[in-house]
Amino acid sequence: MKLEIDNVELNYSGKKILSGIYLKAEKGKITGLLGSNGCGKSSLLKIIFGSLKPKNKLLKINNKPCLKPLYVSKNVKYLPQHPLFPKNLYLKEAFHLFDADWEAFISHFPNLKKHFHEQFGKLSGGERRLTEIFLVLNSSSEIILLDEPFTHLSPLYIESISEILQKARQKKAIIITDHMYRHVLDIADEIYLIKDRHSYQITQPSDLENYNYLRQGTLQSF
Repeated sequence: MKLEIDNVELNYSGKKILSGIYLKAEKGKITGLLGSNGCGKSSLLKIIFGSLKPKNKLLKINNKPCLKPLYVSKNVKYLPQHPLFPKNLYLKEAFHLFDADWEAFISHFPNLKKHFHEQFGKLSGGERRLTEIFLVLNSSSEIILLDEPFTHLSPLYIESISEILQKARQKKAIIITDHMYRHVLDIADEIYLIKDRHSYQITQPSDLENYNYLRQGTLQSF
């Protein structure tokens, strides 16, 4: 499975947001997407998913143009920044809908076992996010888009999710963006940076300083 998106042009109210964007994601790899707040990272994920229509784009799956919104294929799962499930949905229903293994979930997070018969609205922000990430990563879809997945998660949960991500990438092409760049750098096999409306492939962490995404010297303690 290989996904490529190229020549993305996106305007809002006459203002150019993205220009000539290129990104590639492949099964077996985690592709990280970095950039400052408001640079268009979330917009790009929505364009890939198909819920946002840009001025121009070329999306290819396994080198073949994809002319319909990707979500139509049902081979993609998208975790947005906002909650994925309604508050009144029960966890047991969500696990049934995603055909996910509850026992596998609680083997990673045993303290959430008590919530199986509860609604998502009863969970804390971190518990809710944790459950949503697990369900998305353990779905049958081969393409996974994660927008700010580490938000609200404790360091211990981030470590556990990173391990699950590493396992999931064996069968999926995963694109992840998060303002917690160190976690993205830790787990990503390839990194793209959006800056000044364009995309740049990052070949080494110091490139992030050279492009002024990070201040000089930030990575000395990394």
